[in-house]
Amino acid sequence: MKQRVGIVGYRGYSGAELVGILIRHPGIEPVLLEHREDGGAPSPIRGAVRLPLAACTPEAAREEQLAAVLLATPADVSMELSAAMLSAGIRVVDLSGAFRLRTTERYRQWYKEEHTQPALLAEAAYGLPEFCRERIPAARLVANPGCYPTAANLAIRPLLEAGVIDRAFGVVCDAKSGVSGAGRKPSLKTSFCEVTENFSAYSILKHRHVPEVLLTSGLEEHEFSFTAHLIPIDRGILETIYFRASGIGSAADLVAVYERRYAGEPFVRLYQPGQVPDLHSVARTNFCDIGVTFDARTGRAVVVSAIDNLVKGAAGQAVQNLNLMLGYPETEALL
Repeated sequence: MKQRVGIVGYRGYSGAELVGILIRHPGIEPVLLEHREDGGAPSPIRGAVRLPLAACTPEAAREEQLAAVLLATPADVSMELSAAMLSAGIRVVDLSGAFRLRTTERYRQWYKEEHTQPALLAEAAYGLPEFCRERIPAARLVANPGCYPTAANLAIRPLLEAGVIDRAFGVVCDAKSGVSGAGRKPSLKTSFCEVTENFSAYSILKHRHVPEVLLTSGLEEHEFSFTAHLIPIDRGILETIYFRASGIGSAADLVAVYERRYAGEPFVRLYQPGQVPDLHSVARTNFCDIGVTFDARTGRAVVVSAIDNLVKGAAGQAVQNLNLMLGYPETEALL
């Protein structure tokens, strides 16, 4: 018998991506949960998708016999709904930033808002399976990572663990994202005339995804320079990461660090030394592709990390976490 899983925020880009993945899942029946009284904008879901629709309340979730709920909602909505669903005994994977940081002080510093569920913030398991897999299967609440931190941490942490980054020189991450990363809500900044034929940096030195990179990678804030850029495409993230290497003689040595760390990981793909991925390589997949270039004379190293922001950066990773929580193979519906 299929397990039923609710999707809240299915009208957004990440929510629609969740629907597209879960309708292919052999063990799950998705149920759309409506949390907006006005019904909101039409759904971007393509094709004749007919799914059960229910109110987004704990009572309706119990009646629908939901095993879990996926929240593709703003952080304030996720805080409210997570508490309600958990009180009804329903497990939650949250795609917002509501539960990614560990303290209310950190949340206030980076999100400029008060956190209304401090106990859940402390309880939530961070859902980057490649590094946090042991906590996810038993968790009631999983905080799905942000898209930028997913690409950054998968590239940086193995190198820090291996001690091959000279931290005295710091790490620079130059990140570019497609417009869907800003969500579906209309704004001047993401309108066609502002984005097309344009390329812009934003949230310089204050991007709210920075603390996620620091928490998972092990870097200190003064060691990490991150700048996000908006590029005129619909989806995809490509991060170019610069550092000075220590104790390394070639790009092959760096690739070997990744090979040891990611042996058996189904969603990390490594390139041959000197080769790097592009966005076409990862579009509409749950893969993170990583390539390395190294200059032995100067010790300079460049890592390129690429993901689809709506899949490995959001919905795909949420399903990866859901599979772990509900006992399915981690790759189910994702390969």
